Amino acid sequence: MSFMDEIRKIPPVTRFLCASSLAVSVPVMLHLVHPHRVIFITEYVTQRFEIWRPYTSFFLGGSGLAFLFDFLMLYRNSNELESSITYQARSADYAWQLLVASAAILTLNIPLRSYVHARALLVCLTYLSSRLAPPGSQTSLFGLITMPVIYFPYALIALDFLMAGPAAAATSVTGAVVGHAWWWLVHDTRALREWATAPAWLRNFIDGPGRPGASATGGSGGVHVIPPRRREEPARTGGYSWGSGQRLGDS
Repeated sequence: MSFMDEIRKIPPVTRFLCASSLAVSVPVMLHLVHPHRVIFITEYVTQRFEIWRPYTSFFLGGSGLAFLFDFLMLYRNSNELESSITYQARSADYAWQLLVASAAILTLNIPLRSYVHARALLVCLTYLSSRLAPPGSQTSLFGLITMPVIYFPYALIALDFLMAGPAAAATSVTGAVVGHAWWWLVHDTRALREWATAPAWLRNFIDGPGRPGASATGGSGGVHVIPPRRREEPARTGGYSWGSGQRLGDS
């Protein structure tokens, strides 16, 4: 089986997110593109019509291990959401809701004058997936601290505060706010369930017949967690450990 066959197994929205992260971050890390060309600056978008900046600001990650950890967490969270019963065979709905969530994150960050929104998007997906995880599920941070998975997004915000300062934490908070609204309005109360359905053109484009990478696996969705143990099973410990790290562009 070829490498491209393995890539096509990844659900389409997750594949787009991961490819975008590599396409934006790697040239910056290799000094082929200056970070100033891809960060979000409101005046450059509205006055110079550099309309790619809203998109690239969501995929400019850190460098080194920080980028690797964030990239793997982005892949795992999105892949498990898109492959689980939550969005299984509904990639278009997932893409539409993700687009609206990204627009909301961008809107909340305009008053904060933030330049990079990759971390906010990651926290948003982490928050949604933690809310959709089975009750009682746990995860670990750096393999040292085990916590209920529902608190994991707040741990990421705390790490951003400690490692990158209040401004970075504030940007991450916007991701948690949008993630909570996403979960509450679409999955909990379902107040916006009808509005969360993708328009026909997007559904035909993504979920049309013969779409590669369709997943047939189910699951609970979200960050990789430890499900609550059954009575007949021994207690489990551990879980995936993820770091935060310094984001590119933060000093």
